[in-house]
Amino acid sequence: MTAGATLTAGAHADRLVTLNAAAGQAIVLPAATGTGDKYEFFVGTTITSNSTTIKVANATDIMSGLAIVAQDGGDTIVAFETAADSDTITLNGSTTGGIKGQRIELQDVAAGLWSVRSSGAATGTEATPFSATVA
Repeated sequence: MTAGATLTAGAHADRLVTLNAAAGQAIVLPAATGTGDKYEFFVGTTITSNSTTIKVANATDIMSGLAIVAQDGGDTIVAFETAADSDTITLNGSTTGGIKGQRIELQDVAAGLWSVRSSGAATGTEATPFSATVA
């Protein structure tokens, strides 16, 4: 995928979506209804400008889970948990991830709730990719 998109179950659920936009892109998930559908992303091109965002569809939905990030300054990892109101993942190609090889899995587990798991690398002072931006 090289451009932003609003995902649909028919076109994107239970398939690997490769993110190949060095200039970033905006991805919107379907509303969480408890279908069990999984949306898996692989960063195929490191983000070099702007950011890639993955957001929920509405102000009711939230994400729950964690991101595991390999630190570039050693052989250690750091983990970031979602907050109670997290609804957005931001990958900036540096501190919050978005480096080639990262994988993100989101699963529609209940009405209003997405499970999230992310693993990848970051640079600089690693920071959480999770925030609340959907109004």
